[in-house]
Amino acid sequence: MKVGLYFGSFNPIHHGHLIIAQHMVQNTDLDQLWFVVSPQNPLKPSNGLLNEFHRLYLIQLSIEHSHHLKVTDIEFRLPRPSYTVDTLTYLGEKYPQHSFAVIMGSDSFENLPRWKNYQHILTHYPVYVYKRPGHEITTTYDGAQVEILKAPLLEISATHIRNTIKEGKSIRYLVPDKVAEEIERNGYYKA
Repeated sequence: MKVGLYFGSFNPIHHGHLIIAQHMVQNTDLDQLWFVVSPQNPLKPSNGLLNEFHRLYLIQLSIEHSHHLKVTDIEFRLPRPSYTVDTLTYLGEKYPQHSFAVIMGSDSFENLPRWKNYQHILTHYPVYVYKRPGHEITTTYDGAQVEILKAPLLEISATHIRNTIKEGKSIRYLVPDKVAEEIERNGYYKA
């Protein structure tokens, strides 16, 4: 099975993430897409991050009826901060029957040279890049399997959602209803 890995903090998961995930499964050779919840991204500050188990559960709520979308807590058991190359190595050992690909936005693709052992990722794994406004793909890498896709994008960010919650406003229609209900019930992101 070919599995696309969509890494992120998903703080919180929103419809923009889900649309990209569904688009990737429907418009590539991927059999499944796994959301890889990162407890700590080495390139982002960790303050303001909801507990990783809560973020994982919010994703589970949002994809509970999908056969092609899964979520994994694999990085919860790896050293922190989380490095994609280490996660890929671990997944390859744990699931030798699968092949893995990396999914990222063109903004992340621009930052790829800042990633630990990014050359190893590019030479050993296919990378599916979806275009994001303001982040044109101008860099090419010899020998890399990079596929550039135009996915439907929503101008929604997790930062906007967290700020909306802090302002006491509704996040309905920005996130799945069950996610909004869970966030409200638990008072996530209010402080």
